[in-house]
Amino acid sequence: MKLTEKKNIIIIGIVVCVLVIVSVFFIFSNGKSTSDIVKEYFDCLQQKEYEKMYKLLDKDSLNGLTENDFIEKYQNIYEGIEAKNIKIEILEEKDNEVEYQIQMNTVAGKVQYKNKVTVKDELLTYNDLLIFDGVSKNNKIRVLTVSCQRGKILDRNGNALAKQGDGYSVGLVRGKLHGEDDYGQIANFLGISVETIQKKMSASWIKDDSFVPIKDISKDKKDELINQGILAINGVKINTITIRDYPYDKITSHITGYMQKVNADDLKKHEGEGYNENSMIGRSGIEAAYEKELKGQDGKSIVVVDENNKQIKTIASKEVQDGQNIQLTIDIDLQKDLYNEYQNDKSASVALNPQTGEILALVSTPSFSSNDFIFGMSNDEWDALNNDVNKPLTNRFKATYTPGSSMKPITAAIGLDAGVIDANKDLGAKEKWQKDSSWGSYYVTTLHAPAPNNLKNAIVYSDNVYFARTAIEIGKKKLTDGYEHLQIGSQIPFELALNASQYKNKNSDLNDQLIADSGYGQGQLLMNPIQLASIYGSFINEGTILQPYLVKDNQPEKPWIKNAFTKETANIIKDDLIGVIEDSNGTGHSIYHNNIQLAGKTGTAEIKASQDDTSGTELGWFTVMTVNHDQPILITTMVEDVKDRGGSGYVIEHMKTPLNNYLQ
Repeated sequence: MKLTEKKNIIIIGIVVCVLVIVSVFFIFSNGKSTSDIVKEYFDCLQQKEYEKMYKLLDKDSLNGLTENDFIEKYQNIYEGIEAKNIKIEILEEKDNEVEYQIQMNTVAGKVQYKNKVTVKDELLTYNDLLIFDGVSKNNKIRVLTVSCQRGKILDRNGNALAKQGDGYSVGLVRGKLHGEDDYGQIANFLGISVETIQKKMSASWIKDDSFVPIKDISKDKKDELINQGILAINGVKINTITIRDYPYDKITSHITGYMQKVNADDLKKHEGEGYNENSMIGRSGIEAAYEKELKGQDGKSIVVVDENNKQIKTIASKEVQDGQNIQLTIDIDLQKDLYNEYQNDKSASVALNPQTGEILALVSTPSFSSNDFIFGMSNDEWDALNNDVNKPLTNRFKATYTPGSSMKPITAAIGLDAGVIDANKDLGAKEKWQKDSSWGSYYVTTLHAPAPNNLKNAIVYSDNVYFARTAIEIGKKKLTDGYEHLQIGSQIPFELALNASQYKNKNSDLNDQLIADSGYGQGQLLMNPIQLASIYGSFINEGTILQPYLVKDNQPEKPWIKNAFTKETANIIKDDLIGVIEDSNGTGHSIYHNNIQLAGKTGTAEIKASQDDTSGTELGWFTVMTVNHDQPILITTMVEDVKDRGGSGYVIEHMKTPLNNYLQ
């Protein structure tokens, strides 16, 4: 081998050894670049690991900034602006200096700025921009809020059912108090505990001249407290505040629903949607169903202020967005009339335009006050409301009930379309009937057995036996097919969640006896009042059921159930329902109008343990609708406990004023 070749081999060997040594060095050292150090610092920020961040700083560059002060600054700024998705981009790395761009999402929108930082011995040299854009020794970061206004809930004519109104906040000014000795007296005035006041007065933000809200109250309560002398206590102050107001109170509370302060679950569920511990949220009704639309978004600005609290720079801002108004199809005058008539009953009333599906009134009585929830209730008040035997919190137009004779026209329509019923056939009047002896002692009975015993008379006089016999004739298959075609047993498409109607209990089978009882609205049938009213609308719509809707902008483009019944069947039932009102012996004749043609049907449902039970109660139903009128309306009302109060006749009497007022 030549000398030159030997030298080359030696040189190559030396180079390889050097490379191996360097590689080993980097493997066993951390090998972090200056960019890696900067990225690590901001990764810690994303994870809120402020102590680790402080350890990555050159202590000589901190100018006495302690770890506690450093952590407090970061927490106040980044948690105050609700920083999320913090990202770092290295723009340039030169010698020991790194230029980067930081961006993040905040309560006021996207924030982005550039900064340069020096890295030496794997430590960052501190500068104010490492904390945040605009920060200096004397400058501070503030988040300014412009509160949005919640959208109104309006009736069809623009009357406000829920809006912003004036309330009052009772609060304390710490610097004017004599001390905590007065807390007991204040607590007695407000009906709260001393501990509640102590907790609110212990907040870190409170200064001697701060007004600390303790409890929101109504105008009536404010006047009462002033008369009782609450303002004589040093440090007590009452301020005017903006609150949610329900002008029609109990009349519309089951529609509008109510609002309450958010709880921990709400804040978790709606994280990032602008709620805080003082926010209100819709709990029921339209307030809950349209919370997102009604809520709006507060305006937010992240600004830099100097030592005199003068604003010197805006870093980010988001415009305030007021909530949307939600306009309902409700006619508040009709709503009031129906409420006033049945306010002392346990009832549900549905009024709709059968030609459009618009809900004109939706009443549940007895009712509660949505306004009470705005100001908060004591435990005693809440317990009293929940334990009220009349159940004012129960929304009865959402529930389902035994329909009784209100179901007879529907049974008839199913039978006519199935080709089973001959409307003119006389079945032979019977006051008591059973299919055969297998029923033992069970008989279907009726109060009215008209002759001839044809369909029209059976509807006009409300003959139970006729419809029990007819249901058996229709048969289980065709009857249940008819129910399912009408969506009985399915969820009703509606803005507010409604209980689904049913034709049988879950996991139950319909025997002949139950089929017979179903024919006249007993058995295991349960109907929601809104669905029942919608089905009745088909009888004056040539067999088509319009989808009911409550929000004005929600009118469905298509019918809910087109051709629910044939045109011929719908017209037969319509004529029979006209007879219920016009026939002097018809069960609904007492609401007859000389100048307006009406159709309708009564219903009395028995709620009892057995056929022999005499201790049960009764539900009274009445549905009435205009025929060929330029102001179409259909009203269905159910009233509980009408036994010995006139049955469905009680419902008719109280229907007269609301119907007359609406038509006039």
